[in-house]
Amino acid sequence: MKYLLFFTMFCVASCTQEVKQEETIDFNNTERQKSPVSLYVLGTVQDGGSPHIGCQKKCCSTLFKNPNPNRKVVSLGVIDHEHNKSFLFEATPDMTSQLQLLSTFSSEIGIMPNGIFLTHAHIGHYTGLMYLGREALGAKSVPVHAMPRMKQFLETNGPWNQLVALNNITINPLANQKAIRITPNIKVEPFTVPHRDEYSETVGYKISGPKKSVLFIPDIDKWSKWEKDIIQETQKVDVAFLDASFYNGEEINARDINEIPHPFVVESLKLFGALPDQEKAKIHFIHFNHTNALLNQDSEASSTVRRQGFKIATFLQHIDL
Repeated sequence: MKYLLFFTMFCVASCTQEVKQEETIDFNNTERQKSPVSLYVLGTVQDGGSPHIGCQKKCCSTLFKNPNPNRKVVSLGVIDHEHNKSFLFEATPDMTSQLQLLSTFSSEIGIMPNGIFLTHAHIGHYTGLMYLGREALGAKSVPVHAMPRMKQFLETNGPWNQLVALNNITINPLANQKAIRITPNIKVEPFTVPHRDEYSETVGYKISGPKKSVLFIPDIDKWSKWEKDIIQETQKVDVAFLDASFYNGEEINARDINEIPHPFVVESLKLFGALPDQEKAKIHFIHFNHTNALLNQDSEASSTVRRQGFKIATFLQHIDL
């Protein structure tokens, strides 16, 4: 049996300016949405979270003293209100609270989702599955949707294979660019993207509802490495949540970028800069490293992004699909 050695990603020496504490949301007053299908942003932060382990800079030090409940690792939740089904995209270390949040948006569904979609085997995107095991929930056959290498990884490595053996999860295989209909109102299409695929392939998702579609690519190496044209792909959807791990290279001057390649936000701004305003407005940056100035809504970086016509994903952002 193989055992996974967890490791911390993106622990860097420098951090941007201190992050402003966002306003706390009163979840008790949340009302069920009238649209048949709703999408919620349940997290916007990179795998290591915010505050980040080992970080002693301002961007984390105040958060260690006063944690911000709105800082959660990147995840999306989708609810089909008409058919009383919910789905989670990514099983993060914050999955416990994220599932609780998702359930507040539809009291008729309950805590456990009708499916969990995984993008890849990096710690922020699948390790929340541990809470479904006998040490925690002891869940019964929660559907987990995964690509072939991801499926094999879970089935052949501890402790994940115990989830399979005990029927805590049931793994449903996905195929590249093969859409599946998970409810009469929701269709999901996975597609592979280039990334550091040590344990599994990496995918993004196109999530389509009755009225709108969303592109979700939280992790990719560089846009130029992808066989597809990201500009064309964003033009096919209504909203695109795109990898924005680092604002620029200055954040990671203590690390080799070849070890952790991602599109810098400044690179994406240049790439998408010639698009019409309505196309720019589709792009929502997400998956922020703890050093990323876009976590601070009042930073100059955030002002620059908004001034150029782009958007920054926010915790509990809601989109009717």
